Amino acid sequence: MKEAIELTITGIVQGVGFRPFIYRIAVANGLAGQVKNIGGSAVSVVVEGEKDDLQRFLNQVTELKPPAAFIESIQRKTVPPTGRGRFEILESDAAYHSPSMIPADIAICNDCLAEVLDPTSRWHKYAFNSCAVCGPRFSVIEDIPYDRKNTSMADFELCPSCTAEYGDPSDIRRFHVQGISCPHCGPSVWLEDNRGLKVKAKARDPIEEAGRLLSRGKIIGVKGLGGFHIAASASDDAVVSLLRRRKDRPEKPFAVMALNLRVASRLAVISSAARTLLTSRERPIVLVDIKGGGPLSGGVAPGLKQLGLFLPYTALHHLLLMAFPEHFAIMTSGNPAGEPMCIDEKCAKEKLSNCVDYFLMHDRRIINRVDDSVVRFTLGRPTLLRRGRGYAPKWIDLPRRLSRPAICFGAMLQNAGAVAFGNKAVLTQYIGDTDEYFTSLELERYLRLLSKNYRVDPHEANVVCDLHPSYPSTAMAREWSRQHDASLIEVQHHWAHIASVMAEKGLEGEILGIAVDGTGYGADGNIWGGEVLRSSFRTFTRLGHLSYQPLPGGDLASTYPSRMLAAILSGFLEDDEVKKVFRSRGLTRGLPRGEKELEVVLLQCKTKAVMTSSLGRVFDAASALLGVCMSRTYEGEPAIKLEASSVEGKCLLEPAIRQEEVPVLDTAALFGEILALMDERPASELAYAAQYSLGRGLASIALTKAKRGDTTLAVSGGAAVNSPFMKGVRDSVGDRLQVVTNDLVPPGDGGIALGQAALADSRN
Repeated sequence: MKEAIELTITGIVQGVGFRPFIYRIAVANGLAGQVKNIGGSAVSVVVEGEKDDLQRFLNQVTELKPPAAFIESIQRKTVPPTGRGRFEILESDAAYHSPSMIPADIAICNDCLAEVLDPTSRWHKYAFNSCAVCGPRFSVIEDIPYDRKNTSMADFELCPSCTAEYGDPSDIRRFHVQGISCPHCGPSVWLEDNRGLKVKAKARDPIEEAGRLLSRGKIIGVKGLGGFHIAASASDDAVVSLLRRRKDRPEKPFAVMALNLRVASRLAVISSAARTLLTSRERPIVLVDIKGGGPLSGGVAPGLKQLGLFLPYTALHHLLLMAFPEHFAIMTSGNPAGEPMCIDEKCAKEKLSNCVDYFLMHDRRIINRVDDSVVRFTLGRPTLLRRGRGYAPKWIDLPRRLSRPAICFGAMLQNAGAVAFGNKAVLTQYIGDTDEYFTSLELERYLRLLSKNYRVDPHEANVVCDLHPSYPSTAMAREWSRQHDASLIEVQHHWAHIASVMAEKGLEGEILGIAVDGTGYGADGNIWGGEVLRSSFRTFTRLGHLSYQPLPGGDLASTYPSRMLAAILSGFLEDDEVKKVFRSRGLTRGLPRGEKELEVVLLQCKTKAVMTSSLGRVFDAASALLGVCMSRTYEGEPAIKLEASSVEGKCLLEPAIRQEEVPVLDTAALFGEILALMDERPASELAYAAQYSLGRGLASIALTKAKRGDTTLAVSGGAAVNSPFMKGVRDSVGDRLQVVTNDLVPPGDGGIALGQAALADSRN
């Protein structure tokens, strides 16, 4: 007797060859029925047949699923059999809705790349080859469900050969795959100069011509998968210097793309863990140790020991690096300083023409901007610094169901937003610094996109933002709340950091946490950033912190670390003694107006300076004192270079903890120790010892506040990626508490929205 069942399958099941897979195993098991994409990015299946055949089919759904698919849930119900005679793939049904994951972009697979490199293949040298398990997904989606008509591939009608493959059930890689194409029917590439004049390429191959231009020292804007890159030689000092001048980027490191692992190994030390990440489907930029004596220009990552390295994730990038004799090149984001990356020709020509000599263009529209993801290792563990291509917009499970949906606006710098519903939080891709107008518009755009896909009505949602009253994202959230008559929840910054770890790890109840970063608005009106908290999803308590120091000149103190150094020294030295330290160690060169500015700074410290407990500012001051970095030209530069300069040695700086209303780690005392040892110990050892001591000190406060039953210490915030600091935390805690950090989102402000989503039911 025949039976029938209906399945609703959620996870990553659209855009990964899932419907063709269901078709094949249904037919193989002699079943009739149908499969279709439905709204919310899920898949609906109805199958009927004999009981044993149905069970075998159900087993194979999970056992044999496509490699790029992820099944989160299968809802099953029995339905009456209707005597269907065959199995069909139906048109998608947007009206039928079940929330599931929007597919992320996937790096080109080995099979597709082999076809591109095979002279006998129909796809030889074709820059847009893709199949069921690879290629653009989120970057080309205009609407949901994921069908060709809802992507920018709708602009390209399939040729007879591609149509035949699309309709052939035996073609596992191309049957009913929405994004397929070939040189006869797909996107095309051309080369033009920065005046908009097309370049006639030798052998009619614009990609090969672009490679030749790179070898002649030219700088090229490359339209890629989720936006424009700027490509240039990574070995030629003069070219790197020219790119820095044109891009107004004096020190910030450039990412480098290498053709393959063999080429990458000429540039950097590639561990097995780094190799796994570099060759993964996500294909992020990975920070790896620069190999001494290699061909890399010192101007690529000035003052740093590590290089941001990645491998080609499209055929276009692979072919370009093949055509460039060095087989590796700078591949940095194509954007004006502070603005989002360009995704179309108009933006590129208007905003990048003064930076590049040529453009390598193509006519596939980029719908959604997706920056390259960035991963580093902290004490050997991979940590996301930027969550973009390959990772976003996958959702993250929350430990508890929300009473109502939430729209979360994150923080300000390196930002991402989120929508949350039920027990799911969906973060946008990396957005950037929302203190820039065009970037803030991007945040709003992608929150609307996610709200639409997951049917989160702002009128029925909580709007969640940072407590900081001056963040543009906070202002935007307040406006949304007003427009949609929605509840506004303002969440303290460092509480959200700890909550992001709790959400990732499924931690309930109260938990000890350390939140460390550069800036976060505190509950007392000061600027926090070195905090020990006890947190739950309902409330938090401040248990301890770094000592307050003046922040002379506000943002100027983060731009010129010598300002912060003077503020800390002024806490235990007389003004004349501070000036003496600055003169003897040449520290006034870190102040644009020299000693006169120092006098103003010392006066500000006594009068009207904002107070801060920021670990980031302490790192900055140590970087200045030790002569590592006197001026910040990119976010986190002094602290990043301080860590890069560090060498573990015998030097040990003891953390000094004062008992006030709560325990306070005395940063002035730490700087007193450093000053006393500067003529005895190398700056590299003192740099390491300072960061390590701060980790030990904050962890020590956490231990003194631990209660019976505490088992876990969560550490988050932008400074939680610092290896010496984290080693200090772990060594101090030992085996008394398990130290947990972020894995799925960046510990910095790019993960704040996850914490806000987890706290969306709070009213603290």
